[in-house]
Amino acid sequence: MNRNVRRVFRSFAWMGLLLPLAAPAQSGALRERMLQQRAAMAQDDLRGPVNLPPGARLVRDVAYGDDPRQRFDVYLPAHVRAAPVIFMVHGGGWRRGDKAARGVVQNKIDRWLPRGFVVVSTNYRLLPDASPLQQAQDVARALALAQRQAPRWGADPHAFILMGHSAGAHLVALLSADPTLARARGAQPWLGTISLDSACLDVVQTMRGRHAPLYDEAFGMQPADWLAVSPYQQMQRAIVPFLAVCSSRRRDACPQARAFVRKAESLGGRASTLPEDLAHGEINARLGLPSTYTDAVEQFMRTLSPTLFREIDPAAAPMATLPVVIDR
Repeated sequence: MNRNVRRVFRSFAWMGLLLPLAAPAQSGALRERMLQQRAAMAQDDLRGPVNLPPGARLVRDVAYGDDPRQRFDVYLPAHVRAAPVIFMVHGGGWRRGDKAARGVVQNKIDRWLPRGFVVVSTNYRLLPDASPLQQAQDVARALALAQRQAPRWGADPHAFILMGHSAGAHLVALLSADPTLARARGAQPWLGTISLDSACLDVVQTMRGRHAPLYDEAFGMQPADWLAVSPYQQMQRAIVPFLAVCSSRRRDACPQARAFVRKAESLGGRASTLPEDLAHGEINARLGLPSTYTDAVEQFMRTLSPTLFREIDPAAAPMATLPVVIDR
């Protein structure tokens, strides 16, 4: 088989035309890998210039380390005063992705900048140059610098919300499960965490079952390495309020989210799941659009502090009357 034929064969395989020919034992892993690939491709398709809301400003490529990937962008609303901050971590299978992709930030800044939020979107070093543990440490370093610089933007360093999608959701979940990783890099406590369809909340369970090759590339073959980067196993005490958004179209996403939430609650934390009938990439790209999904995420955000409550909806009822987001 020559090189061109192999290339066509691989292209058809990614499009799903060869999936029915796969052995049943491999179909779940192939399907998972296809979902990840499609999400990454969709994100790449949305890499055009981000359109800023009226009066908004962008501070681009703030360096938190020497590597070119150790940079974050800051989206500032027209009027900033003690603003809460959404700190966004992109996905991409720990190997790709970018802070400036439209699918990562566009609908979020459209929704929350006019409501007085600052949005920070960070990059981090990728495989094979950095392991997932090193990537989590990068995110922690970026968070620490953003918190230190928040006052100069007019933002509140004590009103950060961590948010991540896919691999980025794994990284923010790991920092939430073991906040010593963040404190060791200078980060201060944050209000809560929103995990958008995590690629892996229980790394040990994922690696022991049938899984896509991308997980082998990220986590290796040693159980000790799996344990070190598994949010479920690293959670040993109550964590910050945690919302696990999961795609009900993915076989393992919601079961892992529910198991993580149950453990968090058993340790005295406040956590909930939010299943959505959306594809993996849509969980990220559609957040911020007018929808019951965005409303449910905001309902969780309102419960994190009176400041967030007022920013999201100044005319709403007192915070104490709001129900906590529950699995539905």
